[in-house]
Amino acid sequence: MSPDLVVTGMGVISSIGQGKASFIGNLLNGDSTFDVMRRPGRMRESSYIGAEIDEIVFRSAISKQVQRAASLSAKAALVVLQEAWEEANLSEIDPNRVGLVVGGSNVQQREITQLQNDYRERLIFLKPSYALSFMDSDICGFCTSQFGIRGFAYTVGGASASGQLAIIHAAQAVLAGQVDVCIALGSLMDLSYWECHALRTIGAMGSDRYANDPTLACRPFDRNHDGFIFGEASGAIVVESARSSEKRKVKSYASLRGWAIAMDANRNPDPSFDGESRAILDAMQMAEWFPEQIDYINPHGTGSVIGDEIELKVLRSCGLTSAFLNATKSLIGHGLSAAGTVEVIATLLQMKAARLHPTRNLENPIDSGFNWVGQTSVSHQIENALTLSMGFGGINTAMCWQRQP
Repeated sequence: MSPDLVVTGMGVISSIGQGKASFIGNLLNGDSTFDVMRRPGRMRESSYIGAEIDEIVFRSAISKQVQRAASLSAKAALVVLQEAWEEANLSEIDPNRVGLVVGGSNVQQREITQLQNDYRERLIFLKPSYALSFMDSDICGFCTSQFGIRGFAYTVGGASASGQLAIIHAAQAVLAGQVDVCIALGSLMDLSYWECHALRTIGAMGSDRYANDPTLACRPFDRNHDGFIFGEASGAIVVESARSSEKRKVKSYASLRGWAIAMDANRNPDPSFDGESRAILDAMQMAEWFPEQIDYINPHGTGSVIGDEIELKVLRSCGLTSAFLNATKSLIGHGLSAAGTVEVIATLLQMKAARLHPTRNLENPIDSGFNWVGQTSVSHQIENALTLSMGFGGINTAMCWQRQP
């Protein structure tokens, strides 16, 4: 039997907007900001295409001292958590009954690289706070100290599946009674030039083909795709039981009906038909859904030549060709550790808006037999949605979401 869990708060930031209203408005408009990335520590003897956040705007509740001490990843975490926290009215919950799961490991690489370069010849002046900031638990520390979270907090690393993995852990914690409310946070992965170069070298990151026109580079499921395009993003989702939300009189976005994690038993980055299929089928079984009940899919859809083709073959084999399909990464890029959380937020906001965002640069789909949302948005009331996230190391996740009456 599927669990009785709901989402009662969300917060998001990406290259196309901070906050849910800006994010969904720009998604539905098909906006994007792809360009050569210019953040210090990300460029070195090469020009990498991506979508960077222009500015992070803090509310007064986050002190200037905290803002100065926080890394880019921590700043993004604080603003999305604040938005989700306030919407779900978590200040009324016993802080001992609130948990936090941060999706993502090794997420502050650019700032670490910058710091090491700056102090290489003057190590004696290195800030003592570096002993904290190079650890993933630093994000947990910023968030729990700012919001008084005392239940538990930890990080989960699943590469590009980290965001959905965090939501699954949050759901399991609530079901197990560890906490009454749990926040899943997809952490902003702050790539340095080291990671950008490595991801280009193994053929995962594009784009050579569109080096002179960055706006065309991100093309999930299009025949002219040549790799994923990075995008800075972070998102937070509040999970609790339906009974808890009703008791607190807090509105919910959707109910979480099922999920699954399946491993490929493979260290390499290549996708697995079997692993992805098992994740989808197991999630549908938990939700007690048949394929025809799913009317919208938010796929992993990175723009990877092999990954896109395998994913569509999997969806076809699972009988999921009639559901509407679009690719959020085509507008905001691939947020890596944050992608799963942010794309669930995109799914639930589309569900609320009864409208689906376009898929940018989808000019010639690699498989035209799907119900694609092309380069213009369409009206559609999502009833049952499937969201997918996969990660290096052979991690496959799938989640089933149902609209609340």
